[in-house]
Formats: sequence, C-alpha cells, structure tokens
Amino acid sequence: MSRYEFMARNQDDTEHLARALAERLPSGSVVALDGDLGAGKTTFSKAFGKAMGVEGIINSPTFTIIKEYEGRTRPFFHMDVYRISPAEAEDLGLDEYFYGEGITLVEWAKLIEELLPEERLHITIEHGEGDQRQFRMEPVGKRYEEVCAQLEDLEGWKL
Repeated sequence: MSRYEFMARNQDDTEHLARALAERLPSGSVVALDGDLGAGKTTFSKAFGKAMGVEGIINSPTFTIIKEYEGRTRPFFHMDVYRISPAEAEDLGLDEYFYGEGITLVEWAKLIEELLPEERLHITIEHGEGDQRQFRMEPVGKRYEEVCAQLEDLEGWKL
C-alpha cells in the first residue's frame, strides 16, 4: 500500500488539497479522516463540500452524526462519529451512504474502522508548526491510488 504526504503551510493549502480531492474522487468514494482535536478535520471537510458545489453553511455534524448536502452533481455525506460507539454506528445504516452515489467523508473514522468499506482513502492530519498541517494519505484500492497519483503535481506533495 502506498502512502502519500502533503504539507499544508496554512489554511489556504488545506483548502486547496480538499478541492483537488473533491474534483477527482468518483461517486461512491469514502474518505476516512482522522487527526487530533483541532487538527483541521472540519476545515478540510468544509472546503471539500464547497468544492463539490454545496451552497450554504457546512458545519460539523458532531451532535447530528450525519449531514447530507446536495452538491453540484452528486450528494456529499459528512459524518462525525466521535460521540457514538461502533454498535450505534452499525444501527445507522452507514452502508447506504458508503455504497451510494455520493461521496462520504467520515471524521474520526478510526472509531468505526471495522464498519468502513475495505477500499477507501484514509487521511490523517497532524499539527505542524503554527498553521502548518501534515496530511498522510493511505489509498486502499485502485481508484484511490489513481486519485492520489493525480495529485503529485501539487506543491507540498510527496510520495
């Protein structure tokens, strides 16, 4: 399995990466997003949704667990599973989102890892100095490998 890294110097770089991924991921994709509190998961998610054409405010689904948005050409499903157990998550019928026509982004994905599709793009965000963020991406599956390979021209990207 390949690993890719991206160093975001600031919030603009984080948003640029989110846009680049949103433009390239095919329908039915799942992005598993992890990182410490304040690492930038929600900032990344908001930029991702905006790049998909979501109008209006995108906010964290911390208490609602799942938010559904209409994008320009397909739905965007934003999940935050920080406050639920794997058993509770299983009762939510997540498969309908994971294997649907939209793109699903799951914050705190490691908490429900056993419920995630085998193939997915796993992104871990770590704090750097100041506003810097280190993104580690692990594509699992051919479509995710192909998407990551398409990003190699972004400044800050490395294999």
